[in-house]
Amino acid sequence: MKIAKVVGNLISTIKDRSFTNYKLMIVEYLNPDGTPDGKRQIAFDAAHAGVGDIVLVNVDGGAANMFTGDKELIADLTICGVLDSFTINGKQTVAQHGK
Repeated sequence: MKIAKVVGNLISTIKDRSFTNYKLMIVEYLNPDGTPDGKRQIAFDAAHAGVGDIVLVNVDGGAANMFTGDKELIADLTICGVLDSFTINGKQTVAQHGK
């Protein structure tokens, strides 16, 4: 799992049936100091996240199946939760949602 910030969303008029009623969000992984790390990615949103939220992203591919109960759904990256705060190396960071 990785910590990321939601920086955008995708609008799709045609998508796989298993993605109906779920959003696809653009996430940017974060370094421990909160700076962006690497390229932006597209993640399946199982946590009702919004742009600006700090989220926990599962990168193993099976999380979307567990959240939806759909064994056929395929998603490499899944937003599993919206973080209120996190602590790395003794430093606590409080998320400011929607910013």
